[in-house]
Amino acid sequence: MTKNRLEAFSDGVLAIIITIMVLEIRVPEEPTWQGLVTILPTLFSYLLSFVYIGIYWNNHHHLLRLASGVSGGILWANLHLLFWLSLFPFVTRWSDESGFAEVPVMVYGITLLLAAVAFYILERALIRYQGADGALATALGRDWKGKGSPFIYLAGILVALVQPLAAMGVFAIAALIWLVPDRRVERFVGDGRGE
Repeated sequence: MTKNRLEAFSDGVLAIIITIMVLEIRVPEEPTWQGLVTILPTLFSYLLSFVYIGIYWNNHHHLLRLASGVSGGILWANLHLLFWLSLFPFVTRWSDESGFAEVPVMVYGITLLLAAVAFYILERALIRYQGADGALATALGRDWKGKGSPFIYLAGILVALVQPLAAMGVFAIAALIWLVPDRRVERFVGDGRGE
């Protein structure tokens, strides 16, 4: 399998995940602004999960642009990541429908944490295939975002024990950190090293 097929398959799965999430949004019972206000928590949880899927899609694209090829281990690592991402519609809806109760919010955070671990495993598999001196390893450098994010998710999971809504705020902060442009990989792609 080529890396292009792997990327196309992953893109399709991520598109389905987003579609499922948007279909889970219930329309307001009243066709008024007040009716819309009643579903704001639902829209917030959808937005947060959508942003996370977008972050993973973008970073997955960059990883594969710099990858030199794929192996069986890389395929399984990719499926591992897609498994955790495929749970986003479930944990998003559960958190929302529970009124952001402790256990659903903790499970949301655990899913974020395990998706981050799976992404890290995929990164390592791609680097191992390409070599430690390859373009991907060089572009990622120390990868402070990737290594620091699991600690933010763990903090959010612990915060959920006392204040689940605040935990959602912690998860939102982690997403905002990833939204800050990181030009390391883009520089390598722009230099032609990612082709």
